Amino acid sequence: MRGSVLNWLKKEVLPSWQLYLFLLPATVYIIIFAYVPMAGVQIAFKNYNFNLGIWGSEWIGWDNFRRFFDSYQFTTLIWNTISLSVYSLLISFPLPILFALVLNSFTGQKFKKIVQSVSYMPHFISTVVIVGMLVQLFNPRTGAFGALYTFFSGELLADAFANPGAFQHLYVWSGIWQGIGWSSIIYIAALSSVDEHLHEAAQIDGASRLQRVRHIDFPSILPTATIMLILAVGNIMEVGFEKVFLMQNELNISKSEVISTYVYKVGLTIGSGDFSFATAIGLFNSLINFVLLIMVNYAAKKFSNTSLW
Repeated sequence: MRGSVLNWLKKEVLPSWQLYLFLLPATVYIIIFAYVPMAGVQIAFKNYNFNLGIWGSEWIGWDNFRRFFDSYQFTTLIWNTISLSVYSLLISFPLPILFALVLNSFTGQKFKKIVQSVSYMPHFISTVVIVGMLVQLFNPRTGAFGALYTFFSGELLADAFANPGAFQHLYVWSGIWQGIGWSSIIYIAALSSVDEHLHEAAQIDGASRLQRVRHIDFPSILPTATIMLILAVGNIMEVGFEKVFLMQNELNISKSEVISTYVYKVGLTIGSGDFSFATAIGLFNSLINFVLLIMVNYAAKKFSNTSLW
């Protein structure tokens, strides 16, 4: 065993020691901030007592998980989280691909750069500002959308943030506006590597622009799209906490209460502080993501021969 490790070091590591040296800080960072804190996950199975600490608290087994499954909010939380995640995935995954394909089909380089730059800008706006813009835009009396609605209909626009049915649409489509340009970068980069000779040969054979997109451009970014889909499904239960929490109020909470906001309220808000229960819910959420990641990766490997491992 020791000899095999030494041989591996001599053959693989020493010839490229500079690369491993660059890798070392990132590896240490991940170990310290991603793997060491995982020891605290054990409080999901304990009745955490601040005075006794993580290691000294009493073991209670699966009680925190049973408590969550028996909670009257369990079904609502799961449904809100899954429906919002799936809705967001169905819209936010194909649109950047379509945007990249359309942008790549334009021949004017200056026009493409301007469109790319404009589409990236919303990504750099903070979530707090985005939510503030939404509140102002959809204000029934002073917002631009509310003013237009009143101008054309003669009626006052209903408050979108007070309507539970509008919450998911506001969340998803504002996210599309903010992220479509940034998300398309990786597909634009993949399209830039397509051999121009393929397009020239297709043009000589009489292929239209749409046919070249379908038979040359799209297949070339399909492996990249598959990897991005696997990663997206692996995080499907991780609905952005910050934006949901900022958009949440007592009037739309029936649709806006998701697992991440519930964990925050149970674990960290004043008067609650049930760390064990919050950790159990978060662990359950991560477990679902892990299982989905394994399943999607297996399906992608079987049907397209593209996978993470």
